Amino acid sequence: MVKQKQVCIIGAGVSGLAAAKAFLARGHHVTVVERSGDLGGVWEPARSYPDVQTQSPKDLYRYTDRGMPTSYPEWPTGPQVHAYLADYARDYGIKRLIRFNTAVLQMNRRPDSIPGWKLDLRGADSHTTQEDFDFVVVCTGQFNEPEIISHPGKDTFETQGGRILHSSQYNDAAIAKGRKVVVLGGSKSATDIAVNAVNSGASDVTLVYRRPVWRCPYFIGGLINFKRIFYTRALEAMFRSWSVASLLRFTQAVAKPLVWASWRGLESLLKLQLKLTKCDMVPDERVEDGVNCSVPIATPRFFPMVADGRIKAIRGSFDHYDGNTIVMTGGERIIADLVVLATGYRIGVPFLPQTFRDNLVDPDGQYRLYRLIANPDLPDLGFVGFNSSFCTVLCADMAANWLVRYADGQLAYQPTKDEMHKNIEMMLHFKRVERPAAGVYGGLCVAPYQFKHFDELLADIGAKKRRRNLLAETFLPPDADAYARFLASAPSYHAVT
Repeated sequence: MVKQKQVCIIGAGVSGLAAAKAFLARGHHVTVVERSGDLGGVWEPARSYPDVQTQSPKDLYRYTDRGMPTSYPEWPTGPQVHAYLADYARDYGIKRLIRFNTAVLQMNRRPDSIPGWKLDLRGADSHTTQEDFDFVVVCTGQFNEPEIISHPGKDTFETQGGRILHSSQYNDAAIAKGRKVVVLGGSKSATDIAVNAVNSGASDVTLVYRRPVWRCPYFIGGLINFKRIFYTRALEAMFRSWSVASLLRFTQAVAKPLVWASWRGLESLLKLQLKLTKCDMVPDERVEDGVNCSVPIATPRFFPMVADGRIKAIRGSFDHYDGNTIVMTGGERIIADLVVLATGYRIGVPFLPQTFRDNLVDPDGQYRLYRLIANPDLPDLGFVGFNSSFCTVLCADMAANWLVRYADGQLAYQPTKDEMHKNIEMMLHFKRVERPAAGVYGGLCVAPYQFKHFDELLADIGAKKRRRNLLAETFLPPDADAYARFLASAPSYHAVT
């Protein structure tokens, strides 16, 4: 018999909604706290830059129990994703459970060895209250706190009329019109904003980036949707993985020359299609060495704009501001009116006391999470949405369904504390030694191993169905509807008072 719990979900973005739905479905009382005034996380309109759209196709950027509207394009826009999430929250009774404008200041274990956590919450009225919960789910994800970089001379630059914004604050394209815009960063948000600034009438646009990276066009060769290459088990099998059987290791060794040739062919195609040589943006590393969650989609029209000079792409970084001029680390000077820092976000749980954070994060920034969801030294606590991949929403959905069973002791394979520690150490060794590219974002990226990740979660859950037919599983992307069926095949239960 499973006892009903008071559960707090921190964050009302993609992951928070998935967690709320999973715990509600098992009969628990759920409270969602969201520090902003709207749901959606990175898709909240106030945080979205113009022209933002998903990097994943709509059939992969969705929950198992709700597809996106058929009217949506293959890559939905920011407002469309927000509408999808808002409808999901309303239809599943989640929105009424969300406390907006409520921040978690701190959380600590309950006193007297009582299971659960005590949270200090600051509400919309700025008053602080303490509330007890039996279980807490952290859903702040990997895009929580904007990474703001400050350079010497910033105050003088702004005093003379210059503006400095983080990419999350660039939400009105009109501010670029007639201005000399400089974007710092090499992510998709950086290239999206650079293109938007050109289209919005900026007088000059410069992109400053540290190093060129491989980018994937929506259609490789102009013909093949990239999901049919990068989202398949066939591609996943081209990478060394963890806990691999001897036969598969032998097969990978035999196929190594063919795999090498395939990657070189893809590199040549990308160089030609994206005009990387003409743009002087050919990456130094091999394409396969950088395949992880940080591989950006190529913003349409970005490389043509670099090639014809509408966007100046400069390799380097800022050193300092000198009046209305940015001085680069190499001495080059760029006059600017508007600076957009597309410098990403910090991952972290600042409301967790340092003693607990020391159990969660190693000194090198790698997270100690079993299945990227739970830490054996932090009971009654889980993380949803930290297991990022090419199909983030599906990852959050699967993690939420795993976590509620873990919290209730209802996994078919409920790991012991020792087993969790051993698995964590094995995974950390894999990321640090065998595949360093897997260590990005605190080691919380499962790409390109999302199929293996899902296989492990389904096995733990006890799903009786875990695979489609052989051809579909090998050569087709993940199918959210199929994963709904797999989850439904696991033993059912419902918490009671």
